[in-house]
Amino acid sequence: MISAYQLAILAAGIFFLNALLTGIWKYAEIAASDEGLAHPYIDIAHRASLMYAFASILIAIFIDISQMPAMVEFAAALLIVVYFALAIVTYMVQGYLKKTDNQLRNAPASAAWFMWSLVAAELGGFIILFYGVVVAIF
Repeated sequence: MISAYQLAILAAGIFFLNALLTGIWKYAEIAASDEGLAHPYIDIAHRASLMYAFASILIAIFIDISQMPAMVEFAAALLIVVYFALAIVTYMVQGYLKKTDNQLRNAPASAAWFMWSLVAAELGGFIILFYGVVVAIF
């Protein structure tokens, strides 16, 4: 079975590869645009992929230091990287569809549920890993 550390490193690689590919997409949009701009969500997908790649490396380092049980670390890392991935995919879909520059404007009620679950998963997962680091240090 894959470890939490391996999951975070693999996620970092996938997110960074996606950043490179969405960067190509962004460049193509900029080159084809009279305004010299890509769709806002293509830009957001590119930047989020870059940030989440490096955030995943940080998560891997915290897992390496943490003294939490392996299954707890794995669950925390899985929550974080799954929600990172869902956010990126959502941005890419919005960029592809080009229907909005604000995906939460006129969003269904389920969008609010998703956003709060994202907050709980990412923040909760990180707090668990950070707690493991604090325990290891002190």
